[in-house]
Amino acid sequence: MEQLLIRGQNRLSGNIDINGAKNAALAVLPAVLCAGEACIIDNLPAIDDIHCYIDVLTRLGCRAELVDTHALRVDPTGVGYTVADFDSAKKIRASYYVLGAMLGKFGKAAVALPGGCNFGSRPIDFHIKGFEALGAKVVIEHGIVYCQADELVGAPIYLDFASVGATINILLAAINARGQTVIENAAKEPHVVDVANFLNFIGADIRGAGTNVIRINGLDNGKIKMRGGEYTIIPDMIEAGTFMIAAAITGGDVCVKNIIPKHMHSVSAKLREMNCVVEEDEDSIRVRASELLSPVNVETQVYPGFPTDLQPQACALLSTVQGQSIVRETVFESRFQYVSELERMGARITVSGRQAVVLGVDNLTGADVSATDLRAGMSLITAGLAATGETRLSNINYVDRGYEDIAGRLNSLGADIERISVL
Repeated sequence: MEQLLIRGQNRLSGNIDINGAKNAALAVLPAVLCAGEACIIDNLPAIDDIHCYIDVLTRLGCRAELVDTHALRVDPTGVGYTVADFDSAKKIRASYYVLGAMLGKFGKAAVALPGGCNFGSRPIDFHIKGFEALGAKVVIEHGIVYCQADELVGAPIYLDFASVGATINILLAAINARGQTVIENAAKEPHVVDVANFLNFIGADIRGAGTNVIRINGLDNGKIKMRGGEYTIIPDMIEAGTFMIAAAITGGDVCVKNIIPKHMHSVSAKLREMNCVVEEDEDSIRVRASELLSPVNVETQVYPGFPTDLQPQACALLSTVQGQSIVRETVFESRFQYVSELERMGARITVSGRQAVVLGVDNLTGADVSATDLRAGMSLITAGLAATGETRLSNINYVDRGYEDIAGRLNSLGADIERISVL
């Protein structure tokens, strides 16, 4: 077993390049199944979830090979109908995108119910509602979701919640339907736009991505052949926000580069409210922390609001800020599972339902802690950067799912983190 040993209270400074977006990559890769020719997907993060998805694609019949560390060539022309019930499909939640892609391409799909981080109920009801509106029959048997349609027909679809996963899955199926599909209350997240851009790049007709109404003009049940090509994944706004928060908690001065600053507006606004200096350039943001940060209230929202995937890191930061902050989680009901681990480090946090009251302390202290999910693990690393003494983080497999060489990249900014093996 491996752990991260974090020696805290080192000020971060310097420049860091942000990798491709995990959430976008995990949706674009299954979207390659819709292509009629080979595709090269550039700017992929070198993380465990991507390697797991490569195995999913290979088992479905794709020929997939890494061109380099961050680029993958995928040829989907050998794919046929397959029941995706193998282990790699069960490990990651994004495997459910195979449903939409295969349903649109073959008129049927079967995928094991997905796994991923456990921080609350994330049902696929909205996905099923979308597929059924397009004319598919959906049943769940023995942990496998089966979808089948004699013909997919475009339809108006209203999502009760602006679900990212459902929006993307409906896109993947609807591009091959007959007629027009209109998704109302669609998710507006950047990775939804990235998937739509990729699908348009290979021949789809999708309009309105990035707004709450998306129109898809179907390709008449696959009668129009999609092409291939080379496509570059957008930068990871969650990784960028993580480094911005790490700069603030260490009193640092960090420039995050290769980003889209517009994606970071909610994070930049909160850091400015806390008295950080945040300077935007064309493709970078520099964060300089003041000596005295102010408490703030944070409420997670769907994009363009404050991201739920940065809530745990923000909570770690606020634990070091004198005064009272309130953090409200509106997206996932069980996202505060990590709080008991922060309390081991001296944090004073009271959780009631979806709200946490955070009282800042003079110093966090190093402790033995364990990640409960991907972003929770990053929260504990963030706290360890500011803590006195040493922090040992276990269950770092969660962190490896979403952050490429996080220890090495933080060390390049002045952190002192060591990956160690323990019995």
